[in-house]
Amino acid sequence: MPAYSLTKTRFVEGIWQGLLVARTADAPPPEVMVTLQDAPVRGVTVSQSTTPGRWALEVPVPVQAVGDGVQTFLILDAMSGEKLDSFTLIAGEAAGDDLRAEMALLRAELDMLKRAFRRHCLETS
Repeated sequence: MPAYSLTKTRFVEGIWQGLLVARTADAPPPEVMVTLQDAPVRGVTVSQSTTPGRWALEVPVPVQAVGDGVQTFLILDAMSGEKLDSFTLIAGEAAGDDLRAEMALLRAELDMLKRAFRRHCLETS
């Protein structure tokens, strides 16, 4: 069981923010590591909140991560190596095509399920 849980609070102006909560109130401050493409992200801050066992986490998105494609950030407990959370940025032309293709596939599958359900209803009534 992980020693900390992480909940996203917001993502604004290029800063991903979250709340780290320890499983026990007397837990030591967490050591957090954030990676992008297996490289550490710089500028990550962990600040003690007014409540014991809670810390505010801020992850700045580096400029080189903003561009075409998919960028996935992994947030890890540096001591145990356990994944606390992750977030993904998707941008550019490729992203639009990928999302449209995925939506078309979902629509086709939904239409197939609707036809099968209607056929089932007709056969059983």
